[in-house]
Amino acid sequence: MKLFRFRGGIHPEGHKLATTAKPIAVMPMPKYLYVPLQQHIGAPAESEVKIGDQVAKGQLLAHSQGMVSAPVHAPTSGIVNNISEMTAPHPSGLSVRMITLETNSEDQWLNSITSTDPLRLTAEEVAAHVGAAGIVGMGGATFPSAVKLKLSLRHKIKQLIINGGECEPYLTCDDRLMQERSDQVVDGVRIILRAVQAEKALIAIENNKPEAIAAMQKSCGHYADITVVSVPARYPMGSEKHLIQTVTGLEVPAGGLGADIGVLVHNVGTAYAIHQAIRHGRPLVSRVVTVGGGAIQEPQNVEVPIGASLRDVIEFCGGLKETPARLLMGGPMMGQVMPSMQVPVVKGTSGIIALSEQEVSHQAATPCIRCGSCVDACPCGLLPLTMAAHIRSNKLEGAVDFGLIDCVACGCCSYVCPAHIPLVQYFNYAKGELAARQQRKHKTEETRKLAELRQQRIAKEKEAKRLAAEKRRTEKAKRETATQHDDD
Repeated sequence: MKLFRFRGGIHPEGHKLATTAKPIAVMPMPKYLYVPLQQHIGAPAESEVKIGDQVAKGQLLAHSQGMVSAPVHAPTSGIVNNISEMTAPHPSGLSVRMITLETNSEDQWLNSITSTDPLRLTAEEVAAHVGAAGIVGMGGATFPSAVKLKLSLRHKIKQLIINGGECEPYLTCDDRLMQERSDQVVDGVRIILRAVQAEKALIAIENNKPEAIAAMQKSCGHYADITVVSVPARYPMGSEKHLIQTVTGLEVPAGGLGADIGVLVHNVGTAYAIHQAIRHGRPLVSRVVTVGGGAIQEPQNVEVPIGASLRDVIEFCGGLKETPARLLMGGPMMGQVMPSMQVPVVKGTSGIIALSEQEVSHQAATPCIRCGSCVDACPCGLLPLTMAAHIRSNKLEGAVDFGLIDCVACGCCSYVCPAHIPLVQYFNYAKGELAARQQRKHKTEETRKLAELRQQRIAKEKEAKRLAAEKRRTEKAKRETATQHDDD
């Protein structure tokens, strides 16, 4: 099959050998789980339970709100111990609403959970089941999968691409999932393929994962409409837009979606979760996580219940060799620094990476030397140094003019910068500030509209009172005239 090359990209050291050869371990259930109501892009879920409630595994804890949202389910059986604001798994360290579940030893599934034959379901019914199971993009984007499946109702999807790239250093959870559970992943691919009514599916896997490629080829060998494609190991191959370009040669338009050009992308972990939801009726309550980095005693891939604290997961892996210089959720290129080990694993957690001092660069940034390395490395064809200059001058709109919105925050520019300028941090800051400004503008506009409506309402009320008073005067005058006529 012909592949196409996207511009830019880098080849960071993989650091995958410590975990890729070990089978997935299953973590015992910790005493407490901390389940956030916001584990996805979109509106947070709304609690369905109260403190003191007994819940079964898979029971709905919080229902979705709005068009873009996802429900949250109990990762095991136990008692709702608390519902309160707790530290979010986010670099800000801000709080988010969480349900604390005190687990019991039963791990008892909800009795009403039943399996479904996907061949008897319509595309809309598959999407509904996936939505009810709380499945989101497992590659880290956490976009509700049901919303993505429904894109096929508005767009003609010709091709489904399953993302098995896993290009981030250290991360091997998708690799192990494909090696050990390839049949279930492929079944999930078949279900998605049926739901979106695409002509074929391509499972794209980087060529540095030969065991995963072999396992997936064996599992889909009987299906003519599913093909495994070996793609170059080149970061950021796991980016949706760049994977589409590599496999199809098509370029997603700026600000657009893959569906706009007839292509839909789902992660291999998402395909596995969809298999579990449709075939076995099981909502998304656990996931495979890579626990790695030089500070981890026993690096490995672990199936972890959603809501387990990073501390409990790390202790299961033998604890720490040393205090981490940096604790990441996700990979070192696009992952986020965590405020503490007490934050929980969420649906989008692909990795818990505890980096040692030797693995972290502490070199201070120096002035830009205009070498252009960041321009050569940028896979989106942007001018990072120019965008950063505008952002430093607080000219964020100027950065937008040079493509800030098209930046995928892959970190290639920062990685290759000889001056060690934190370029991607500039871009993330600018995007956050622009979003905040937009929110403030929207709030101001809404306030103005409400004020205008209030003034209109007051004016109508005044007019209504004036008309009523005029009517009363007219009626009074008529009565007085009638009385005078009677006297005459």
